[in-house]
Amino acid sequence: MNPQPAFNLSIVVPVYNGASSVPTLVEALAGLDVPPIVDADGVQGGGLEIVLVNDCSPDNSLDVCRALCAANSVALTVVNLSRNYGEHNAVMAGLSHARGAYIITMDDDLQNPPEEVLRLWHHAAANQYDVVYTYYAEKQHEAWRNLGSRFTNWCADYLLDKPKGLYLSSFRCISAFVAREVTRHNGPFPYVDGLIMQITQKIGRLQVSHLARAEGRSNYTLPRLLRLFLSMFLNFSVIPLRVGTLIGVAMAGLGVLGFLVVLIEAMISSATPAGWASLMSAVLLLAGVQLIMLGLVGEYLGRMFITINDRPQFTVRDVTRNEKASVRDVTRNAKAEQPGSQA
Repeated sequence: MNPQPAFNLSIVVPVYNGASSVPTLVEALAGLDVPPIVDADGVQGGGLEIVLVNDCSPDNSLDVCRALCAANSVALTVVNLSRNYGEHNAVMAGLSHARGAYIITMDDDLQNPPEEVLRLWHHAAANQYDVVYTYYAEKQHEAWRNLGSRFTNWCADYLLDKPKGLYLSSFRCISAFVAREVTRHNGPFPYVDGLIMQITQKIGRLQVSHLARAEGRSNYTLPRLLRLFLSMFLNFSVIPLRVGTLIGVAMAGLGVLGFLVVLIEAMISSATPAGWASLMSAVLLLAGVQLIMLGLVGEYLGRMFITINDRPQFTVRDVTRNEKASVRDVTRNAKAEQPGSQA
């Protein structure tokens, strides 16, 4: 039997260089009005749970999160990872520790207003969606990041079998069912949205506001964004290999065309050294096609090799829960532990 949710709503926040923003975020989230959950047997659980995942942040984010855990009246759990794994791995760690009937994932940079959390949760619950993604009338990011996001979402339309036009935002609400199925995946290169698309098509969308970053700058550098794109591009489809085949066919066609041009030029002019142009066009075209295909195949094989060698998706060094979060476990499991009760 699937475990009963211990909370009505869990909020998972990956934390990286968030020491200055996390206190403000937690304070705002703790003030949300989330009623306690009551299951069919009348066992009452908690209302809101916050799960902070410290992705081995180089600043003092861990100390700040632990201080918030100790001082806060809301149920709060701090998951401390042993090294930096990246946002999607940190989200997977948070989902594996979240115990809500619905789980919202959001960033620690305050660009997603905390007051939108209740709207997102209510929209998912009222319409019985498995997942609700948010989208923005205007994103307060740099132009190159907005362009990259549009390109990634366009690729995802074909690679992930997602509904056309759906924007894949990190500010999303998922049901406990989807979270449970997503966390069954233990590969080292998770892409949460790709895993979600493999589980359900019962997906909604909700427009929310997006604020400018209050301070600091994004932790997503170009190499990090490229690694994330490759996880989406290669982990859920063999279409890139098929695209490589089509590129090979197209380049071969260009090679034939180039050969014809060189042949005609040789027939009408003696200025071109005999054989030079045809040789160079053939070598460059064939070498380019081969390198593209080798790169794609090598990337697939490399990921398979790393996966087979059991590279961990994440490693949790320790978990800290405050009293309210810990007591909730006892409350929910009390009935199951009674003699003669059915699990």
